[in-house]
Amino acid sequence: MLSVVQRVKTARVEVDGRITGQIEQGLLALVCAEQGDTEAEADKLLSKMLKLRIFQDDAGKMNKSLQDVGGGLLVVSQFTLAADTRGGNRPSFTGAAAPAEGQRLYDYFVAQAQGSHPVVQTGIFAADMQVHLVNDGPVTIPLRIAPAVAATGN
Repeated sequence: MLSVVQRVKTARVEVDGRITGQIEQGLLALVCAEQGDTEAEADKLLSKMLKLRIFQDDAGKMNKSLQDVGGGLLVVSQFTLAADTRGGNRPSFTGAAAPAEGQRLYDYFVAQAQGSHPVVQTGIFAADMQVHLVNDGPVTIPLRIAPAVAATGN
């Protein structure tokens, strides 16, 4: 699974002029399921995201996690993170999970996040969303959890 997390002072997602998710200090997480991803990759990504030490401590160093600061988590589906631009100027998205599987893994990720963290908000899967944020820092971190490769019996 792929994600880009941004440390934010505030962020919100709107669909058709209606706010579907909004947080104050915390992380905006753009999330994409790739072909071959499973719940295991979603679990690892969430764990990394919640424990990633990118918030400042009292000395001004990035030493605290989202869990440490009690910030919000705004999760937005973003299949375009799987874009492949090696073949020309029009991105290919064949590396992204099929829509039904992408939604299943996104919904799973959100449910796990809601069970693990007190403040979780979301966008709407596959909707035309407008994302508004005030990036804090700015701090923007790409995360990728690759599917485990099956062992061969040689």
